[in-house]
Amino acid sequence: MAWSVLAAIVMVVGLFGLLIPIVPGLLLIWFTALVYGFLVGFGAVGLAVMTILTVLVVISFVSGVVVPRNQAVASGASKSAQLGGLIGAVIGFFVIPVIGLIIGALVGVLMVEMAAKGNWPDAWVATKGVARGFAKSTLIDLLLGVVMITVWSAWALTVAF
Repeated sequence: MAWSVLAAIVMVVGLFGLLIPIVPGLLLIWFTALVYGFLVGFGAVGLAVMTILTVLVVISFVSGVVVPRNQAVASGASKSAQLGGLIGAVIGFFVIPVIGLIIGALVGVLMVEMAAKGNWPDAWVATKGVARGFAKSTLIDLLLGVVMITVWSAWALTVAF
């Protein structure tokens, strides 16, 4: 029972980590479930739950790339701006810990679009599209996190009783 409570607390921290990207939210939830399984034993239910959680984490990784990219395309961001966003994200990740990835991506898109289109309104539209993509991706991750914790909770209830 104590392992269940401790795991639940760590998973909730992971859920909040999705809003404040200090901790890798869904990976923390997944890893906590994995450690929980080693501590209490997996059994058939635990293995099924870990399979589900792994699939949900993979969905999160895919949506974290696809959703912002689709929003960028929908808002008119060029392929070069998308590449600029990728380069900016990598640089931002190392220059500004925690939130630099998102800031760098947005600055990268804005700079490339400004250089290509030569006007602020068009560049800003594309940048806002990428920002909307990141926001949608975060909402998807929050939903996945809640589902992951719910699925794990069902497993934890079978262990506790």
